[in-house]
Amino acid sequence: MAKNHIAGTVAPGFENVRDAFIENFSREGDDREIGAALAVYVHGRCVVDLWGGHRDAAESEPWARDTLVNVWSATKGVTAIALAMLVDQGRLSYDDKVAQHWPGFAAAGKADITVGQLVSHQGGLNGFDVPAKTEDLFDWSLSTRRLAAQSPAWVPGTAASYHAITFGFLAGELVRRISGQDVGGFIRDALAGPLGADFHVGLPLAHDWRVAEMIGPNVAGGSAAIGAGQPAVAMRAVGNPRLDATAPNRRDWRAAQIPAANGQSSAHGLGRIYAAIANGGVLDGIKIISPAGIDRLRAMRYPGPDMLLGPRPWAAGVSLNMATNWGPHPETFGHSGWGGAYGCANVERSVAIGYVMNRMSGSLIGNLRSSSLAAAVFAAIDR
Repeated sequence: MAKNHIAGTVAPGFENVRDAFIENFSREGDDREIGAALAVYVHGRCVVDLWGGHRDAAESEPWARDTLVNVWSATKGVTAIALAMLVDQGRLSYDDKVAQHWPGFAAAGKADITVGQLVSHQGGLNGFDVPAKTEDLFDWSLSTRRLAAQSPAWVPGTAASYHAITFGFLAGELVRRISGQDVGGFIRDALAGPLGADFHVGLPLAHDWRVAEMIGPNVAGGSAAIGAGQPAVAMRAVGNPRLDATAPNRRDWRAAQIPAANGQSSAHGLGRIYAAIANGGVLDGIKIISPAGIDRLRAMRYPGPDMLLGPRPWAAGVSLNMATNWGPHPETFGHSGWGGAYGCANVERSVAIGYVMNRMSGSLIGNLRSSSLAAAVFAAIDR
């Protein structure tokens, strides 16, 4: 792809990041970018602001700086930050029993599950017990009632397995009960809105025209291939309902509250949220959380392995870096989404990255395109 199809700017010293971004549009097969954007912040200042390609499979509609796209599980990281803000305000603790704030959750042997266990994928509620379809996810009350009624699939606190969809209903119901707002409203009013971050859970119709078409991976078996060969208990997370890569192209999906998987974001949407985290909880004079709150968010709660994802150190709803998904430094943390999007922060270097794209790979935890960008960013920072 020619350079003149790439728009935006990079600060001096970050030219290699532009080169890496451009190179992603020249890769082969599923590794070739169709449309994408990248935002990098250092000490609260935007040093990389790039976008390019197209927001549709036909490659006829140019990607814009404010194009939105479904970021799948990168939504979880923002939901985790929202909950961390409430912890920071003293309105709950990660050591609290979930049932203290959600009494009905105590049913079926769940009375002693803590908030910390719940958000670090240790609660044993990684899937629904009853058959579920995609449309069920649009019904908040139905989904949370189902989870409150069912038994854990393992003894909570003894193992972890990725709660691919259920995480959002579990953490989001705590946000709802404590803040009095649905999780999308709390993110809008207390987090994304004050920071000027273009990130939405429950996208208003007025923004629909900005949304990029999600292009599913060309991987045999689709979501059925995710975690293939893993224990049956782990596969509950992606099999009921079976994840549909093209569901984000539906208006009812975008309008719903699915705070594990349907965040609509620009690169700056993720970038600005993580920039505040990387900058001690403050961005452009707006404080969302204290440094102590950030430390609680990123403290390891389960070292791994995860039964679905393999090696995976979980903190309070965010993952600690591994396998250089977000550069070479293990203290970097954040969350990736199915297909490649991610937001991450490195507090020690005050670096934050937001990356979004519409051509999905088959991986739940990143790909060559996404990792190459993080590598380029930290190569520029560390040189």
